[in-house]
Amino acid sequence: MELDNDEHRRRAQRHQQGFERKRAAARQEKGLLMVYTGPGKGKTTAAFGMGLRVLGHGGRLGVVQFIKGALDSAERGIFLQQPGCDFQVVGEGYTWNTQDKARDMATAAKGWREAQRMLDDPAFAMVILDELNVVLHYGYLDLEEVLAVFAARRPMLHVVCTGRNAPPALIELADLVSEVRAVKHPFREQGVKAQAGVEF
Repeated sequence: MELDNDEHRRRAQRHQQGFERKRAAARQEKGLLMVYTGPGKGKTTAAFGMGLRVLGHGGRLGVVQFIKGALDSAERGIFLQQPGCDFQVVGEGYTWNTQDKARDMATAAKGWREAQRMLDDPAFAMVILDELNVVLHYGYLDLEEVLAVFAARRPMLHVVCTGRNAPPALIELADLVSEVRAVKHPFREQGVKAQAGVEF
């Protein structure tokens, strides 16, 4: 439906008034627990974008990369050059590559130790736990322990968890949850291989 200019203005004014009311009521500042999940592409990319914002504001960023750590990525190279970033790679690759549950669990435990170190360090403004959702989904870490650590974190610490199949209890605890849908993907529909600058 095409709107005339007067109706367009009235709708825009109502939208503006509603936004201003919400902005005036939002007075609280707190560290957020954020979850990016779903089968679509872009969860890690979104988290890394926030990580760049933290660095841009002069904050310290911690990253622990579970699962995908064996795969090279251009973002990692950039983050490792930043003095305010502690980027730890603990993954050995996708679980269908390792095919060893005990080894995957040991790798996840190593990553969780790195995560706890960052979560406990007051120097960090944000900690990104890339693919933690997958680790929790497969039961490689104790979900209740992870949730208890998140619930007890410092009041102003931001934590970002990425990966498919985020457990419902993590979603319930989180302050922000975004689900990325898979509408189309060139690998699946067209057989286009992973390309530099897009997938890695």
